Amino acid sequence: MKLNLKIFVVAVVAFLMQPYSTEAGILSEWGKFLIEDIKDIRCQHRYDLYVPFYAWHNRLTYDRQHIKKYNENPWGAGFGISRYNSKNTWSGLYFMAFKDSNNYLETYFGYARQWNWTAGEYNEWRAGIGYTIGLTQRHEYAYIPVPLPLPLVGVGYRRFNIQAAYVPGVKNDGNVLFAFARYEF
Repeated sequence: MKLNLKIFVVAVVAFLMQPYSTEAGILSEWGKFLIEDIKDIRCQHRYDLYVPFYAWHNRLTYDRQHIKKYNENPWGAGFGISRYNSKNTWSGLYFMAFKDSNNYLETYFGYARQWNWTAGEYNEWRAGIGYTIGLTQRHEYAYIPVPLPLPLVGVGYRRFNIQAAYVPGVKNDGNVLFAFARYEF
């Protein structure tokens, strides 16, 4: 089952990376938007420090033997650059390295975007949803970069943020809520 899931993910990513004409529209426009947003991040940015702190394995999809052996404290660190646009939407480029569920080194380089709702006199409180897309490298894949798009949620106060991405999966594999703190300098 694991191999079939990997083949499926690779096939979907390969399909999505096919060239599309401008008439095809959605993916072509999204690609243009992504390139422009990354240019904006590079030109106007803050520096961010990332600290992964929790990897919750969904108890509904894991048996006790797996839960006992998995690491749920993925301590590590990361750095990035990010910006907020005029609508308080956050986007960033980042890199993290941390201990995975099996206590091996895992890295992730990605782009993230989060649409925020704000509160407070100066919009210092925020909560939002979004996505992250990037490449991960793991021990069980011989550290070959693997694409990994994930949903993202977050809450923040001023420059401090808690964000989490959910890694979908199958029985005893995937289904992990990965939480990290992000501090904006």
